[in-house]
Amino acid sequence: MIRKKDTVVVAMSGGIDSTLAAAMIKAQGYETIGVSLRMFRGNETAPLSQDPRQQGIEFAAEMARRIDIPHQIIDVHEEFNQHVVETFCREYLSGRTPNPCIVCNEKIKLGILLSRARKMGASFLATGHYSQVFYDEHTGRYVLKKGADKEKDQSYFLFSLSQKQLQSVLFPLGGLTKTEVRQRAKGLGLTMLERTESQEICFVPDNDYPLFIQARFPELVKRGPVVSTSGELLGEHKGIFSFTIGQRKGLHIARGHPLYVVALDKETNTVIVGKKEEVYRTELIASKTNWITMASLEKPLLVKARIRYRNPEQHAHLIPLSNEKVKVVFLEPPLALTPGQAVVFYDGDMVVGGGWIE
Repeated sequence: MIRKKDTVVVAMSGGIDSTLAAAMIKAQGYETIGVSLRMFRGNETAPLSQDPRQQGIEFAAEMARRIDIPHQIIDVHEEFNQHVVETFCREYLSGRTPNPCIVCNEKIKLGILLSRARKMGASFLATGHYSQVFYDEHTGRYVLKKGADKEKDQSYFLFSLSQKQLQSVLFPLGGLTKTEVRQRAKGLGLTMLERTESQEICFVPDNDYPLFIQARFPELVKRGPVVSTSGELLGEHKGIFSFTIGQRKGLHIARGHPLYVVALDKETNTVIVGKKEEVYRTELIASKTNWITMASLEKPLLVKARIRYRNPEQHAHLIPLSNEKVKVVFLEPPLALTPGQAVVFYDGDMVVGGGWIE
């Protein structure tokens, strides 16, 4: 339970969402400290505004001054590089398709920052995520729910949070729609914060991840065969990391009908392609599962599962295999079950849990 005397650290990116979150926390009477994360190594003597990846820090500092709260910058570039960037590259090089935003939320934004917040004497960390957290008195567990704005809901990216993390985070925008956020910000004179929201990976220039990976790990880039599902040699690829399951563009193979990436075989460095219907799968195995509404999955359970952030949820049966593994059997086969992506399970608006597609 949050008390008026508690100190709350607010993660501020410089955008309208995190700024309004900070303003709302302060308006409720709590000691409020704005904190921005420096996640990229740069010229320490040059203005942050010269690095487009870090311009948000200067915006955040200005907005903290506007709403009259202290602001700090915490350098986490080494941790960000280790947990997010390196993992991202090595996952692709292993024939998997990672989701760095989920890892960043767990390890950096709601991991390292939460730890630093506690060292600063704060009881809670607040962010501008469009999600909600409630305490369930019947189960004694903290429950993660979708945000009120279903188009902006970010619960998919937060499935891996632990009970300790959920106990200590606040999402002030969870009960608001984006329209309501804009209206509240306008009322506070914060309309200048409205900027285009990027859908790209923050650390990959121009969203060209194959070039980014090749520049960092040139010694691991290897050419290999492109074959059909029947084993016919169709061509050669320049690196398995350039492909993901379900991909159609960029294959450069003429067959008289569209071809899609069906599988990536890391052991033989092979890209396997086929017709669209060959990309559908009925089941998957998920590992490193994290359960939110319960301590563990003890028996089969019917849920709705989402295999990518923008994919629709689909009915599926969960079958426990071990403490950290579960089989997911879909009632209707989804397109492109992709190793490395997250599969998140829902019961209505509640996040039951999730895992990583093997």
